[in-house]
Amino acid sequence: VSVLKGPREEIVYVPCIYRNTGRKKPDFLATVDVSPKSPHYCQVIHRLPMPNLGDELHHSGWNACSSCFGDATKKRNRLILPSFISSRIYVVDVGTDLRAPRLFKVVNSEDVFWKCNLGYPHTSHCLGSGEIMISTLGDPAGNGKGGFILLDGETFEIKGNWEKGDKIPPMGYDFWYQPRHNVLISTEWGIPKCLGYGFDPNDLKKGRYGRCINVWDWTTHNYVQAIDVGEDAAPLEIRFLHNPAAAEGYVGCTISSAIHRFYKTEQGDWAAEKVIQVPSKKVEGWLLPDMPGFITDILISLDDRFLYFSNWLHGDIRQYNISDTRKPKLVGQVFVGGSITKGGPVTVCRDEELQSQPDPFFIKGKKVPGGPQMIQLSLDGKRLYVTTSLYSAWDRQFYPDLIKDGSVMLQLDVDTEQGGLTVNESFLVDFGKEPDGPCLAHEIRYPGGDCTSDIWV
Repeated sequence: VSVLKGPREEIVYVPCIYRNTGRKKPDFLATVDVSPKSPHYCQVIHRLPMPNLGDELHHSGWNACSSCFGDATKKRNRLILPSFISSRIYVVDVGTDLRAPRLFKVVNSEDVFWKCNLGYPHTSHCLGSGEIMISTLGDPAGNGKGGFILLDGETFEIKGNWEKGDKIPPMGYDFWYQPRHNVLISTEWGIPKCLGYGFDPNDLKKGRYGRCINVWDWTTHNYVQAIDVGEDAAPLEIRFLHNPAAAEGYVGCTISSAIHRFYKTEQGDWAAEKVIQVPSKKVEGWLLPDMPGFITDILISLDDRFLYFSNWLHGDIRQYNISDTRKPKLVGQVFVGGSITKGGPVTVCRDEELQSQPDPFFIKGKKVPGGPQMIQLSLDGKRLYVTTSLYSAWDRQFYPDLIKDGSVMLQLDVDTEQGGLTVNESFLVDFGKEPDGPCLAHEIRYPGGDCTSDIWV
């Protein structure tokens, strides 16, 4: 499999959010220096503020990626930043000056609403056609609707919807496609107007959180199959193996805290099987008597050897060997915060995995609030970057200190031979020290593409 061959990452782009922090500042795109040789190591070296308040920047994607790599005219010079709450889509020029991105274009939310009847955009992937495709969670009113916005890859005008036919999934979130198997698979978080203000346990068992991964015919753009992964599972991040010939991958289910392997059957349709279950912990002093791990982000290393995921509530990051894709084997685990640390408000009464509650996590003298959330792996697989914010309304509820102190970016060293994770004690990006006040840092992108942006065809 062709992988991204490239030098060690020197800078990363991270969307930083002020929505729900009480600070009336626009979200911004941070450029962070991650080169140990640099005098600005672990510092934000540039900030590009958005022209509006309250966008909730979240995920980002490229104008061109591996699916265009046969085309020498395509460059990764525009970063696409959909706003999860305002439904604006920002196009950022990173080609002119890699270290100092500038705003190139704003796609107004009215265009998203009127041209597509969609809202709450989430994941952006570029297509081999040169177009850009963005998944959504809902319609303009905040009802669930799993559709897709198509942008022109040159002008960034909205071309309309990708999906065709009468059937559309009741919810949306993330997606990945595999042209060799004529398939796109999308996931479901929940209904935007329910989850948008926070997590309400009363929404459970009422069909307000996702339970399916949804299969689409890549050629006809029709929705062809729903695969049930359990009531209120909330399947979020979905990743195919990077090998474009592989007809399988994994999806992380957040509320049920399970990893399902999905695969193509001999009949030619798709199916899923649970391959990892993170046991809930019996607790006192928390929202519910059972605390799920809350798997929020997953990724697969570029060589398809390891699966990583974060348990945002339990506070650990895990590494699994997936050389046997049906039987992932836990080979690395590290706790970097979470809701069950010693001395906090939560008492763990029963735990199938741990002998005692983990210690609070300190690095460079700072007690880290929140839990591990978004993850990104270096191209050589040896460094795993981690941020701690999930989504501002949920951060505020589950980790009030995150709003007060700001989130952090950490880096774990990975043993790529035997497996194993250790915290790099000399690496800390503290977003609590931002000039405009503490903010919430989310997804991590490398200028040249990475494990979670790139689809090989």
